[in-house]
Amino acid sequence: MRVKTVVVAASMVATALVVPVVTAGPANAVAVGAGSYAATRPAGTVGPSNNTGQAVTPKVTSRMAGRAVPTNDWWSSLVWQRYAGNPYSENMYAHPLAFHAWANGLGVGYQPSPTITPDQRNYEHIAPNDLTVGITGLNAPRTEVDGWSDWTVTPQWTDGARTLRTTIGHGSPYVFAEASGGNAQVTFNGPATVWSNTGNVLGVAVNGRDYALFAPTGINWTLTGTANATAPAGFYSVAVLPSRAALPLYTQYAYSFVTNTTVSWSYNAAAGQLTATYAATTTARQGSQTGTLFALYRHQWLNSTDALTAHTYVSPRGQMKVRAGTSFSTSSKFNGVLPALPIAPGADTNRIRADIDAELNAADPYKGAVDTYWTGKALWRLAALIPVANQIGYTAGRDRAINLVKTRLADWLTAGSGETGRLFAYDSTWGTLIGYPASYGSDAELNDHHFHYGYYILAGAMIAQHDPAWVAGSRYGGMLKLLVKESANYDRSDARFPFLRNFDPYAGHAWAAGHGAFAHGNNQESSSEAMMFNTAAILYGQATGDNALRDMGIYQYTTERDAIGQYWFDKDNAVFPSTFPHDTLGIVWGAAGAYATWWTANPEEIHGINMLPITGGSLYHGAWKADILQNVAEIRAGNGGQEAEWRDVIWEFLAMSDPAQAQSLWLGANPGPEDGDSRAHAYHWISSLNAWGTPDHSVTGNVPTYAVLNKGGAKTYIAYNVSSSAVTVTFSDGQTLAVPARAMAWRGAAGSGVENGNGAGPNPSPSPSPSPSPGTGFDARSTIQAEARNAQQGTTLETTTDTGGGQNAAHIANGDWLRFDGVRFNGEFQFKARVASGAAGGISGLVQVRLGSPTATPIGEFAVANTGGWQSWTTVPANIAPTSGTHTVYITFASGQPADFVNLNWFTFAVS
Repeated sequence: MRVKTVVVAASMVATALVVPVVTAGPANAVAVGAGSYAATRPAGTVGPSNNTGQAVTPKVTSRMAGRAVPTNDWWSSLVWQRYAGNPYSENMYAHPLAFHAWANGLGVGYQPSPTITPDQRNYEHIAPNDLTVGITGLNAPRTEVDGWSDWTVTPQWTDGARTLRTTIGHGSPYVFAEASGGNAQVTFNGPATVWSNTGNVLGVAVNGRDYALFAPTGINWTLTGTANATAPAGFYSVAVLPSRAALPLYTQYAYSFVTNTTVSWSYNAAAGQLTATYAATTTARQGSQTGTLFALYRHQWLNSTDALTAHTYVSPRGQMKVRAGTSFSTSSKFNGVLPALPIAPGADTNRIRADIDAELNAADPYKGAVDTYWTGKALWRLAALIPVANQIGYTAGRDRAINLVKTRLADWLTAGSGETGRLFAYDSTWGTLIGYPASYGSDAELNDHHFHYGYYILAGAMIAQHDPAWVAGSRYGGMLKLLVKESANYDRSDARFPFLRNFDPYAGHAWAAGHGAFAHGNNQESSSEAMMFNTAAILYGQATGDNALRDMGIYQYTTERDAIGQYWFDKDNAVFPSTFPHDTLGIVWGAAGAYATWWTANPEEIHGINMLPITGGSLYHGAWKADILQNVAEIRAGNGGQEAEWRDVIWEFLAMSDPAQAQSLWLGANPGPEDGDSRAHAYHWISSLNAWGTPDHSVTGNVPTYAVLNKGGAKTYIAYNVSSSAVTVTFSDGQTLAVPARAMAWRGAAGSGVENGNGAGPNPSPSPSPSPSPGTGFDARSTIQAEARNAQQGTTLETTTDTGGGQNAAHIANGDWLRFDGVRFNGEFQFKARVASGAAGGISGLVQVRLGSPTATPIGEFAVANTGGWQSWTTVPANIAPTSGTHTVYITFASGQPADFVNLNWFTFAVS
């Protein structure tokens, strides 16, 4: 949730925010490597509060006291008394059931029929309280939480004489109840009809919906007309039925009480698959039945091969299907993430450099960012320039961006003596790390931590490519890892934070509001910022060698991607009501979907809030390319036929489906960017997709940092290697890609390239390395770009004006060479190279092909002299000895003079 009452430019943030006045620095700073956090909040700041600004503590029983509380969940209004007059809860939507705690017990409802609001901006499944699960005479002063697991919660009511304890959860059609001090009682809150009565099991229709009440065998329900049913039972359960015919099955599992739920996951890199298992622990209160009934959401049953029953429910997330058992599993493709896309061969590097300079040389490169959210966006805007500058060989700009990010990031990751702002403080009462100055309720309501902190983590991951020591645990990596754990604690043994605070494993996506105290339940607006957090976790975990962190990020990324496609974009046209007139949602609520934002009804921002920020993890949108076009069409239909705001974001989004249109729009307008973006980054992204193609999710890679793009059937393979050793990435279609240490490499029909810490081009290597295994590297008959070299001696790269753009190898003199690993030959006997020369004074030389070593006997060569200029290009053929097999190819250069004599753009081998 992000409540905004006014939209301001980033430069206005400092005046638009209410910045707390503080008078003292943090006490007892806790060191974490070179960073630190405050053990107490700075004076004058606030933590979790109610709606009147009073501090609140978690509403838990003494048994649960001192534990880090799972805020930002579907049930968080139980544990957080947001409104002083309601010590019970607000509406909670677990699906298929909805709940509300009252003084006399738990209100229960089910609403299968959606309604659309008169302004057609929302569809709702507001569930009435069909019945109340309680105890006779119960009148508790408040509800407390007596336990929780990954997707269940156990509220408890005590009034001194009576105690009611229930367990409810996502996907469970049951309420499991324990009663002491009085009789079990179910009160009917509407017209009720008993349609089945076998003594201890009742079938009751309430408000037209079918429920079943289960008392222990031998204990009968007593009906008081149609008002309520009571039984002298110490335990009982209630279920909503998908049909009356389901009563026998539901009776079978009615006494198998769920006592714990857990999610676990595993990432299979070789298969490019993420598998998650959702398990329930049960206790048989009578009999010996184990397991329970799970109602699976659409994103779950679409990705599961486990057997399902024929029973279904309706929910705001579409159809739910019922499984009987102790667990179920889902499996999803993981299509990788990247720090950035590869530069387009024909990109205007002068334009990119000028746009980079405009950002870096601004009077305030952070654009007035004060709080955690806008600082995070500023950090990403600058960090996104690092690979862009690096790819064009603009090392000074790259290093300036790195320093700007490091400086502000280190400031926030350190709580120094006397500091009152730009720091994080730990709240042990709630088990949370809060950044100050806060914004959008990230302090008083614990809203949006994954949105805010994800930007910091992502910026740290970008630094890691160039300065891994800076993100080590002994430096600032420890604090960055704490920011990950604050929002997505993947370590169950770390009691400082709740398990996966923001992410709801069963719902398949994150929730933004800390307290969730709304009539529609909890909500999340910017699904794309949640995906940014997941991307950051993957890149940061990979960069630091923390596979547990990385795999958590992959779990959340794949699961949330599948949920976003269904519930925000309705990519299968199977979730939104057929009469709902919109193709996307701005906000997903527990009970509803809203074509809206928290701050505006502008269509560009309703759609755009689920696009930004555009990162190397945004390619998941390519899984619903038709919906991308639908979204842009709806923006235009609601906005006079064109985009006026956030055009960079919208066109970057469009480029994942129609990059040619996006590039045409961008070049024609060159618009000012959204505050978290830059012209350099937007142009680089759009032109890259226009050159290399749109996301191809049919192919997976065996590393987590990769992507496959497709243009007209021609695929481009991209992979990033943060390790200190070269790797060969294998793709599911049999293709391979050699990636040097700490570099990103790519290969496609439009060419190939490498980006490493020293800019575009490979890491220098003083001596040859062993030939790679067969099947890696380059096809001899492809156009092999000079900048795709795996190593070199004596050469540099420069921007070329030759057809196709990109870079050429330059300043080539006698004894220089370029190395290309794993070139696959199949009988080729001709060599062609694209060369240029501006050498004066009759200087000429030889371009040679050697295999295995720069000193091996050449298998072919040709002479080159002045061609009319260093960018005056010509293609020169030469014969070589017929060659087969996979070889390390050296292009070597020999001249009788020490001066430069040739430039090389590309070469290829042929049979004619």
